[in-house]
Amino acid sequence: MATSLETVESFVEGAPPGELADVINDIKALTINEPDLVDQLGPAFERYNEEQFVTAKLPGSSQQVIISSHSSLGNGRYYDVESSSSFAFDHATQKASGVQSHVLEGPQADLVKSTLKSLATYVKEHYPNASYGAYPIESDSKVAVIIVANKYSPNNYWNGRWRSLYIYDPANGSLEGSIKVDVHYYEDGNVRLLTNKPVAGSVPSGTGAAIAREIAAAEKKYQEELNKGFTGLSEGAFKGLRRQLPVTRQKIEWDKVASYRVGQDIGGGSSRR
Repeated sequence: MATSLETVESFVEGAPPGELADVINDIKALTINEPDLVDQLGPAFERYNEEQFVTAKLPGSSQQVIISSHSSLGNGRYYDVESSSSFAFDHATQKASGVQSHVLEGPQADLVKSTLKSLATYVKEHYPNASYGAYPIESDSKVAVIIVANKYSPNNYWNGRWRSLYIYDPANGSLEGSIKVDVHYYEDGNVRLLTNKPVAGSVPSGTGAAIAREIAAAEKKYQEELNKGFTGLSEGAFKGLRRQLPVTRQKIEWDKVASYRVGQDIGGGSSRR
């Protein structure tokens, strides 16, 4: 049987985009008899923020930086290549602080920077608001590329996140990763879309521009698949759940519904007396 800590950790790990603070408040309300429980959730918050590629603004800047295991320096600090900075991150409040200079060096530094330059053009053209990053990983033998786009509309009861991760291996030119979409709609209900699309490609030239082109092609293809799927749901499965019009094939005028004579006005015929 799961312990109380394991149970609330699962709540954190399943928090929808942009709703971690709401989940924490709910946990506090549910565990009022165990006030110290939330203080034990530090590792769960860290896993959530790194897995979700949560973004944060650096103090005094409008720039969003990405939190991930690939950008971690350890001890609660992360780095961002474009701003040449490192920073501390509070996983409970999701706030960045303690900014310091951090210049990227190493065998993959030039490839990382050229990938970021090409990626910037693609992201600005295809996302209304997104953050992106590239980081050398596995002892500087590979490059991780991350794109994350958040759209929060709590006043309209929905929030969403697109996040993609790609690992480029210069040794064989392979590019592998996944695209994940998470959308939560909760007006008078609770509906959530979770997708995970594996991606595999190759970049023989090994340039940053070629990496960005391969990513752009993969994401365009997946977006087209999503659009096609949504159209199929609307015209297929959803129609099977509920008629779009009554059996009369006419819309009901709801402002006149009180004056309808059942079987005559709705049915379109004359009632028997």
